[in-house]
Amino acid sequence: MPGAPDPTPPSPGPLLVGVGALLVVVGILFWTGALSWFGKLPGDIRYEGASTRIYVPWVSMLLVSAVLSLVTYLFRRFH
Repeated sequence: MPGAPDPTPPSPGPLLVGVGALLVVVGILFWTGALSWFGKLPGDIRYEGASTRIYVPWVSMLLVSAVLSLVTYLFRRFH
């Protein structure tokens, strides 16, 4: 049929390879110290007491959320 949708779903293989490659790159950046600023942004909450550590990376996670939202938007827009 000319207008029928393709019944086979797309393979998740390329997506998994892409996510794995991205994780490797981010891991190398952390290992080399290129992302040492991450988690130390103004607005990230850090408390260190005598026997207690509390760390809440608010601004860092907002930054991650904004970047992932932008990437998702661009992927859907141009795909």
